[in-house]
Amino acid sequence: MGQTRLLWPLCLMSLLCCTTNQVHLSVSPNSSQFFEYDSVTLSCEEDDSSAGWTLRRNTSRDIRTECDKWGKPAGSSCTFNHIVLVDSGVYWCESREGPISNMVKLTVTGGSVILQSPVLPVMEGDDVTLLCKTKTTPSNLPAAFYKDGSLIRKQPTGHMTIQHVSRSDEGLYKCDISGHGESPSSWITVTVDAGSPTSPPPSASASSFYSSFPSPPLSVMVSVPSITGLLLLVILLLVLRRCIQGKAGERATAANSSSVGRTSADERKGSKMMRESDPAAVYSSVHRTPEISYAQIPIKMNCRQRDLPPEPAVIYSSLKQTRTPSPQLNQSNQ
Repeated sequence: MGQTRLLWPLCLMSLLCCTTNQVHLSVSPNSSQFFEYDSVTLSCEEDDSSAGWTLRRNTSRDIRTECDKWGKPAGSSCTFNHIVLVDSGVYWCESREGPISNMVKLTVTGGSVILQSPVLPVMEGDDVTLLCKTKTTPSNLPAAFYKDGSLIRKQPTGHMTIQHVSRSDEGLYKCDISGHGESPSSWITVTVDAGSPTSPPPSASASSFYSSFPSPPLSVMVSVPSITGLLLLVILLLVLRRCIQGKAGERATAANSSSVGRTSADERKGSKMMRESDPAAVYSSVHRTPEISYAQIPIKMNCRQRDLPPEPAVIYSSLKQTRTPSPQLNQSNQ
């Protein structure tokens, strides 16, 4: 019963995750950097359809604006006939129900060098080609490529291929063509599953790269399935906490009972040892008699007094002192 109660939130959460449609934003041409006045098309692509999605963006001058304010809408796509510098920003697809797609940062430069790199995350193990391109032809000039500010290599033809990419290849890339200048930086993300793009890791270079433009507000990024999943997670944690507390209480009760039993046994054992170790103690066994008679015994008080003989009569006398004159004294007086 307890296991079933714990499993149903997980099953419901898995069902919600499986039924949520995945959508991603694609860019044509496949690059995150563009020269000013280039033509660019953005499209919201879903697994089964592309209906019901709206393109929005955040730039230095507008927040969450739709395609009809800055481009030419066509269903779930939006086209820049001539992209300009102020179009640099963060773009994403959003549905009426709340979910959003991956976010893409587009950089429009007025310089003469750009780095063409995949705008979407690349799958681990694939080959990735970077092209350092100038605004004027030819575009196959020798170029130096950098990752996170450190020189990787110099290529004579202006393009570099990273074979069998791994997570360690993620980072901030740029290129430099001598005599023309340096390109802006672009982030390349590597994922283990092409169907679930990952976000850049929270490194210092990634933070500075994505903090150039405001991100979508929290109310947009939080979707209905994510809220439902969060609630289910909270419920699951509460149930687990309750079960853990119940088991802890049972263990405490069992421990107390065991402690009391051990204490009583120790006391009995100690008392027995004291009796056996005392040589002066004499014990007798009392056997129960099969028949017991009870009787009342009257007790008579025998108070005998001896007759004392009467005391003899006591005669008291009084003595009176008289003075008799001496004969010699009488003779002298005569």
